[in-house]
Amino acid sequence: MKISGCTALVTGGAHRVGKAITMALARAGANVVVNYYRSGAAASETAAEARALNVGALAVQADVSDLNASRALVATAVERFGGVDILVNSASIWQKTPLPMGDFSGWHRVLDVLLDGPMYLADAVAPMMQARGEGAIVNIVDLSAWKPFAGYVAHSVGKAGLLALTRQLAVELAPTVSVNAVAPGPVLPPPGHRQEEIERVGSRTLKGRWGTPQDVAEAVRFLIEAEYITGQVIVVDGGEQIA
Repeated sequence: MKISGCTALVTGGAHRVGKAITMALARAGANVVVNYYRSGAAASETAAEARALNVGALAVQADVSDLNASRALVATAVERFGGVDILVNSASIWQKTPLPMGDFSGWHRVLDVLLDGPMYLADAVAPMMQARGEGAIVNIVDLSAWKPFAGYVAHSVGKAGLLALTRQLAVELAPTVSVNAVAPGPVLPPPGHRQEEIERVGSRTLKGRWGTPQDVAEAVRFLIEAEYITGQVIVVDGGEQIA
């Protein structure tokens, strides 16, 4: 699939890995819709950087876990650019949900963003992709889809579910729409990460170091352009999973 001239909607596309994906697609010639929830200033800055590359860019606030908000997000993209050719579901919440929970509000919030949002958006963009004869959806999972993170029950279940949704959507939307996933490993330390922890994590990869958000963005771009790959996942972790 040729990215240049397409329109890409990137959820959580304002900063960190989401921004790297947004900018990679803008550099490839795509118009970009930068979805954000609270990061309005960062989204506006990212959109401005994309426009400097001579593509269209629009920052749009929406809580993707809300069905009506997701539909309105897609409608805004359609109104501005005429459709959505590429959907990247990168929005995520990093929130502890240890057992026993008692209060399940965190569980529901995390799963709503990780599973409901991608489903709502895929359902909204699929008809226009099918009508145009091509389209690409890439979901951002992580290593917890295979190896659960202690204390992050909802996150681990949500990412595993998003990987399963990737495969299901690939079946449901074939042959027109390709649906794949990218699973980043250590590519960007969380805020406040101690230096010794950063060094320890990097040393346990086969590459012996951290990657970068750009490594993830390049994998996303590859999957969009790869016409004969669907229902698959690329792990971008420097070999951490098998080290």
